[in-house]
Amino acid sequence: MDHAGSATLRLVHLSDFHLGFRQYQRLTAAGINQREADVAQAFRNAIDRTIALKPDLVLVAGDVFHNVRPTNPAILHAFAQFSRLTRALPDAIVIVIAGNHDTPRASETGCILKLFQPLGVHVVADRAERLSFPDRNLSVLAVPDTPGGRPSLAPDPSARYNVLLLHGEVEGVLPEAARSADRASIAIPPSEIGASRWSYVALGHYHVYRQIAPNAYYSGSLDYTSTNSWGEISEEHDSGIAGKGIIEHDLATGEHHFHSLPVVRRWIDLRSFSARGMSAAELDAAIREAIDGCEGNIEDCVIRLLARDVPRHIARELDQKALREFRRRALHFHLDTRRPEVTRTHGYGAPGRRPSLRDIVRDKLRSRVVDSEMSRDALVDLGTRYLDEVDRLDTTPRASADGLQ
Repeated sequence: MDHAGSATLRLVHLSDFHLGFRQYQRLTAAGINQREADVAQAFRNAIDRTIALKPDLVLVAGDVFHNVRPTNPAILHAFAQFSRLTRALPDAIVIVIAGNHDTPRASETGCILKLFQPLGVHVVADRAERLSFPDRNLSVLAVPDTPGGRPSLAPDPSARYNVLLLHGEVEGVLPEAARSADRASIAIPPSEIGASRWSYVALGHYHVYRQIAPNAYYSGSLDYTSTNSWGEISEEHDSGIAGKGIIEHDLATGEHHFHSLPVVRRWIDLRSFSARGMSAAELDAAIREAIDGCEGNIEDCVIRLLARDVPRHIARELDQKALREFRRRALHFHLDTRRPEVTRTHGYGAPGRRPSLRDIVRDKLRSRVVDSEMSRDALVDLGTRYLDEVDRLDTTPRASADGLQ
């Protein structure tokens, strides 16, 4: 089919599937980690929407898998969905680049994405490549997230449409929390990208839909698979973004749409509150009131409740039976209790808040890269419980050298 004279050339841009991602300890009836099944369903929904849109070009901007060596079920699921895509859209160009989660750090190890090449998918994994499609008057510079140098990011002057497909970090764009949690190998200043020179710039790595230039976008992830999911949810809310989705963009007309995808798993960040002056029983009642007031109840959801100004002894006296019941009902329930802030009035250094050891440990554990099978919330809870146990031992009366006091 000759597309060179077409009045439209529509693309779909999607990224950061993270197939094989695991979180929490709940399993499906088939014995699959529930969050892994959620991520697989989100990918299936994205393929459904892409097929329905019938684009001329499909761009996958990296991180198809969560790990360099994904599980067999994750590989089989990806193969089945890409196969379904290419069968349903036989005239569409499908291009996939490797992200930092897909790229082996050992040079002798091959990239798993090459398994999809027999399906007719253009896979760019080892180094940047320029792909030319003269019948579409189209050139795509595909830049995977691989260590080492990168090519000059220059369009092809012979093509009418030039697309830059890149997985990496655009400097000065991402929030610091996102940058520290998952660093890409590629970090590029906006001036080097030169978005105005391109028909479209398709970016992957950042998990929230974001525009960085009139024609340059991160499509965001398909599910909440980062170490800062609550930060993503907050940013989406503040920006008026309706969750996760995919981008449709017409290279000929510039028409642009973000298509939200169906919600696979509800994530609910309950309204935070201060527990200053509350007894343990009063805090128990406030927690239950927040849970009971949750719209649509908490069954099978991922829930967070932040309670500030909770002294350590109050946190210890909370109704653990009730908390266990909340955790049973939800897929995951995290009660995030924060101790009262301490203001430094003596000593060296500038006045202001001094972080406690508990705060430091919690922040370090939240930013630390962990295995996908490990629950970050459980790790944080374990670390803080260790500190509580040390405090308990430190406050236990001891015998002096001269006998009992």
